[in-house]
Amino acid sequence: MDDSRPIFLQIAELIENDIIEGALAEDAQIPSINEFAAFYRINPATALKGVSRLVDDGIVLKRRGIGMFVAPGARAVLIERRRAEFSAQYLRPLLVEAAKLGIGVEELAELLRAERAERIES
Repeated sequence: MDDSRPIFLQIAELIENDIIEGALAEDAQIPSINEFAAFYRINPATALKGVSRLVDDGIVLKRRGIGMFVAPGARAVLIERRRAEFSAQYLRPLLVEAAKLGIGVEELAELLRAERAERIES
């Protein structure tokens, strides 16, 4: 956990990341609120707020008396949402800055390829 963002958002993001990466499959049971609270040493109400956010978004389903489970189609929904966020947070500012510097789309693509190759080598 980092201190820069509210803990409940970080809990929600941790669960989302596990779903996207496949660590939590569709219909898999997620840890209980008390397990989150104990593991991260946080107030159970904070853990509940994070999980409830995912319930409200339809990513997690409550099954009365059993627990909470990853909703069918949750991974696809999360990937679609993250792709839209990626575009807004990274691509648009990148294109604006590239335009300021006179870097065209093809040159930008080449810079990305070179950066990726360098990253893979290291």
